[in-house]
Amino acid sequence: EVQLVESGGGLVQAGGSLRLSCAASGFIFDDYAIGWFRQAPGKEREGVSSASSSDGSIYYADSVKGRFTTATDNAKNTVYLQMNSLKPEDTAVYYCAAGGVAGSLYEYEYDYWGQGTQVTVSS
Repeated sequence: EVQLVESGGGLVQAGGSLRLSCAASGFIFDDYAIGWFRQAPGKEREGVSSASSSDGSIYYADSVKGRFTTATDNAKNTVYLQMNSLKPEDTAVYYCAAGGVAGSLYEYEYDYWGQGTQVTVSS
């Protein structure tokens, strides 16, 4: 059974940092790209980053470049999203997803999804 489990969300003040984790199981980690997405209230889900554990390539949405960093730990089948300099507009439910296209920030390209973790940034 494929499982993606996010953790690490919470409440933080603007300018602060959080690190999200996505623990994956039930599939061959190296065969999939792992994406981070987020959905704010009343808005569509948007791609944040996409990482390929096989070649180490990572792509970011323009809105988070320079502030968010994605890292993969192949030994633990875990992907991290380090979020620095957080802004109130980063408030959203954050999801990780596994799919077949490294670099894609389109949700339709991802096959498996976690349950999400809430990130709230206060001003």
